Amino acid sequence: MRVKKEALVLLLAGGVGSRLNILVQSRAKPAVPFGGQYRIIDFSLSNVMNSGLTKVGVLTQYKPLSLMRHLGMGEAWDFTGRSRGVKILPPHTGFQDSDWYKGTADAVRQNIDFLEKNPADEVVLLSGDHIYNMDFHAMLEYHRFKKADVTIGMMVVPMSEIYQFGAGITNDENRIIDWEEKPKNPKTNLASMGIYVFDYKYLLDSLYRDREEVDFGMHILPRAIDNDNVFAYPFYGYWRDVGTIQSYWEANMDVIRHDSSISPAEWGIRTNIEADGRPADRPPARFGNDASVDCSMISAGCVIRGTVKNSVLAPGVVVEEGAVVRDSILFADCVVGKNSMVDLAIFDKRVQIAGDAVVGSGNNHDFPNIQQPTHLYTGISLIGKEAIIPSGVTIGRNCIINSHTGEDAYPTMEIADGETL
Repeated sequence: MRVKKEALVLLLAGGVGSRLNILVQSRAKPAVPFGGQYRIIDFSLSNVMNSGLTKVGVLTQYKPLSLMRHLGMGEAWDFTGRSRGVKILPPHTGFQDSDWYKGTADAVRQNIDFLEKNPADEVVLLSGDHIYNMDFHAMLEYHRFKKADVTIGMMVVPMSEIYQFGAGITNDENRIIDWEEKPKNPKTNLASMGIYVFDYKYLLDSLYRDREEVDFGMHILPRAIDNDNVFAYPFYGYWRDVGTIQSYWEANMDVIRHDSSISPAEWGIRTNIEADGRPADRPPARFGNDASVDCSMISAGCVIRGTVKNSVLAPGVVVEEGAVVRDSILFADCVVGKNSMVDLAIFDKRVQIAGDAVVGSGNNHDFPNIQQPTHLYTGISLIGKEAIIPSGVTIGRNCIINSHTGEDAYPTMEIADGETL
């Protein structure tokens, strides 16, 4: 009996993620902080680790340095040793934009030498920008039982959201018989999770067959469904694509909801605690005599002297006396000054808001950002990395304050709803 070779994992982590706006100005989307102490990519990497898989190629492209520092040598996820490891796979770029990855299939094709040097029975192809908990070992067993060429992780989503995904129509045996890529008039609500298992040889043959096929969802999968054995692997747990500001905010709020099905600690999600400011060395959070905290995540190194409600605070955040932080996400080392208010906002790292300032003023949540109306339209305001908000300034809803904005950049003491600075 032939011994099965361990599956090889390819993790796609090169997308721009432009809908996350200023959160991806200086980092790749999978490197965006999440849930206080994690990065988005930690979920895919931890799922790989918890499934017993040990060989991972991470395909990077857009602003990869922060992501590469976070991954290190893979020690945080036990990917070090003679037979295991994480390999960073950048694009084979020249001087033209056209030399960069043209799509998901092109990204894998450009790294086909990595595939050939690491023969396996299957290739598990993942995205690095989803929040979920999944056993890939079970999916691999399902793939082998079905004798599939390709198996696609799929789950039911509201019909109103299916236009954002690849959609599969299946028969009674879960075989996919038709495929719609981001359909405007969908026939199904069964959405692709961007998680694939390919037969190793089948994937190589597909990549060699036609170099004009640059995307899995648009090109390779529809042809495979027409000609070969493609099956849906049904998934019923928590999974969220955090590719928009709204979905990113909602997923963070899920972490602190008592009735939510997301639990990074119970899922065994790991992060690199030695990277990015060495949060492992931070002291425990401290709380002043007048501090009030309700339904929030307070990370190590935080100092809370004011009020925090329904919020996620990364390591090192300071909330001074009389300050209120509500329904917000604050990245590492932000400072909220005395008697200031932060309501429904996302702060990137090291934002400083002086005393008596307001972020999230008024009740006009429905007035979208003027420059980016499809990014900010529910009242959330974004404050960029290391921005400074002067004392007494009031910032409205759906506003954007760009990274490194200094005190002298404010034309008036009030930034109206939907404005960008």
